[in-house]
Amino acid sequence: MLRKRVIPCLDVAGDRVVKGVQFVDITDAGDPVALASRYAAEGADEICILDITASLEDRSTLLDVVTRIAATVNIPLTVGGGIRSVDDMRDVLRAGADKVAVNSAAAERPRLLEECAETFGRQCVVLAIDAKRSTTSSWSVLTHGGRRPTSLSAVDWARDGSRLGAGEILLTSIDQDGTKSGYDLDLLGAVKAAVEVPVVASGGAGSTSDMVAAFRWGKADAVLAASIFHNETTTVAAVKRSLALAGIDVRTESLVSWP
Repeated sequence: MLRKRVIPCLDVAGDRVVKGVQFVDITDAGDPVALASRYAAEGADEICILDITASLEDRSTLLDVVTRIAATVNIPLTVGGGIRSVDDMRDVLRAGADKVAVNSAAAERPRLLEECAETFGRQCVVLAIDAKRSTTSSWSVLTHGGRRPTSLSAVDWARDGSRLGAGEILLTSIDQDGTKSGYDLDLLGAVKAAVEVPVVASGGAGSTSDMVAAFRWGKADAVLAASIFHNETTTVAAVKRSLALAGIDVRTESLVSWP
């Protein structure tokens, strides 16, 4: 069984990392290269870089930021934002990404997932889903940075997207995003039950206990977090030590002064 992963997320707007609550009230959080370097040194398994305004502004991902981060760190990078074609994905991979997250364009044209998987392999294709609860047991998909509603069910879209070629699901709860009140375990569990590919939990991490719950009860394969790392509430190393002590199988070989 693969070990569980801890993934810091860099939401990028312009050339800065930003953070908000439920996709609004955006504030500056720092320099992307400096933050990526810090998280890699702390033992992050991967780093996720999301250009959060690319689709809304109808432009491609900021490749310069990706290139500078890839030249600085030696851990896998997942990059998303503004990916509308196979050529866009090729550019991002050439800039240094290991995996590419596709969101808005795939929701509008699902065939894009097939095209990308056929060209680069499904291991490179991540389907990013921004989900908002619509009833007690259902969630709808929003695109373009959470600003455009769709008719898609998040659970059905995850299932369909994985069948079309996505090798991983990056699942963000808009309701929980930035609240630090924990992941949406109902959403996470519903999607995990619907797909056979790894699922990354995103939106709501406020403590290590939230991550333990995502792994233990939500059956997540990885957890993504931003605010608690950006504001130094905790560190990646401290989180991974706590997860290991809680019985979660994470990589600790790179951590300094373990245990």
